[in-house]
Amino acid sequence: MKKTVFSVAATVALTGVLATTVSAEEYKINKGDTLWSISQKYDVSVSDLKSWNDLNSNLIYPSQSLTVNNETATTTTKSSNNSTYTVKSGDTLYAISQKFNITVDQLMAWNNLSSTLIHPGDQFKVDGQAAKTSAPSSNSSSSNSSSNTSTATQTSTTQDTGNDVVKEFTAEATAYTANCTGCSGVTATGIDLNANPDQKVIAVDPNVIPLGSKVHVEGYGVAIAGDTGGAINGNRIDVFMPNREDALNFGRKSVKVQVLAD
Repeated sequence: MKKTVFSVAATVALTGVLATTVSAEEYKINKGDTLWSISQKYDVSVSDLKSWNDLNSNLIYPSQSLTVNNETATTTTKSSNNSTYTVKSGDTLYAISQKFNITVDQLMAWNNLSSTLIHPGDQFKVDGQAAKTSAPSSNSSSSNSSSNTSTATQTSTTQDTGNDVVKEFTAEATAYTANCTGCSGVTATGIDLNANPDQKVIAVDPNVIPLGSKVHVEGYGVAIAGDTGGAINGNRIDVFMPNREDALNFGRKSVKVQVLAD
């Protein structure tokens, strides 16, 4: 398959125009990679990776080659020191901060955010300079008094939970094992639970907790949101236990869940 090819003018000023041609790109899988981690690295979805590579499951192997960009396009952009990111559906400030190797606090300060509430279409500076948002939010100076009250409440909640907590809520928790009937033992993000029985993993609703997030679960500890489940919707989680007896003893309970920023 074709490798990515970049064509640029021989000499370009810092704020000059760059023409970039992008074609299909391959990635060679390393040990420990998952479809989820690869999709985050190349800013594509897991479903796109599976479609482009004719994959019927999330199982991948070291040294396997995957197409990670299957579209050919020519774009013209300005080269400068300023960098912006447009929020996509499902994004969180934590996910964006990890993508650009910065902190949530820096993102909020650079973009004058008073809460962690963001909207698809918002544009954020990720290099220290403020940016405009393209969608209405509670951070807008034109918000009415009701919005301002809501923003104040959200800000207070964020401060109360500490800078390392992106989100906190109470969830209904149950437990599961890797050896249930019909289970493959491999999570939705490619974690092999049979090979890693001591790994703390929880199944989540990705609309509530983005896959790949680090999460603290009351009574369970710090875990990775690395799996999904047909019955796991809304504020529900399923915690992984290495053996059936522990899972049964866990039962069903309400627990405090904190999505962590580091």
